[in-house]
Amino acid sequence: MSIIRTENLTKTYFTGGVETKALDNVSIRIEPGEFVAIMGPSGCGKSTLLHMLGGLDRPTSGEVWINDQPISKMRDDDLTRIRRREIGFVFQFFNLIPVLSAIENAALPLRLDGINKSTAESAAKTWLERFELGDRTLNRPDQLSGGQQQRVAIARALVAEPTLVLADEPTGNLDTHASEEIALLLKQIAQDWQRTVVMVTHDSRLAAYADRIISLKDGKVVDDQATPESAPELLTEQLNQHER
Repeated sequence: MSIIRTENLTKTYFTGGVETKALDNVSIRIEPGEFVAIMGPSGCGKSTLLHMLGGLDRPTSGEVWINDQPISKMRDDDLTRIRRREIGFVFQFFNLIPVLSAIENAALPLRLDGINKSTAESAAKTWLERFELGDRTLNRPDQLSGGQQQRVAIARALVAEPTLVLADEPTGNLDTHASEEIALLLKQIAQDWQRTVVMVTHDSRLAAYADRIISLKDGKVVDDQATPESAPELLTEQLNQHER
């Protein structure tokens, strides 16, 4: 069973009486444990597609299924439950709360879901330690580097143990080295922790870490292919050489 599938997904916007198709009959499937990159030029519809997959916006026509559940006409409260418990979101801007520590930020989804502070922060600490932030749990965002802040944001996305992680330009606010570290971390999340990861990026170097690259142009899928098996290893070696 595919964790995500879309059928003839279309999104049309009307601005000043002019019709613009952000997505045009997009049909894709993504399997459990895959790391998929969505690429394309600015304005091609890649972020719109990600928002549809996460239930953040509704299509004009077509359907999205998450774990075999059609979501396009789902009631708002049911869709909110799915977003909170089955999907983790990572964005370009980290969206951390400045006055909260790393562990409090990472625990926030569980706290909002009614989980007590001790249990929520224990789960958050587990993910922060996995991301090599065990010694920074009490630091506020302004005491962390950009890469560390994004790791906290990814821990927050995973703290509720979702099966699906959606990342919209997660490295767009980072330098090259930190960007490659985040791409490698997302690959690890898929491989080692068996999450499905879908990442929107404009950077072909980072997309090479994914198992597949879906390319969009003018709201349509123009290519969908597996990345060469050697690509992630070559990029990791480049990253290691940079550190030496």
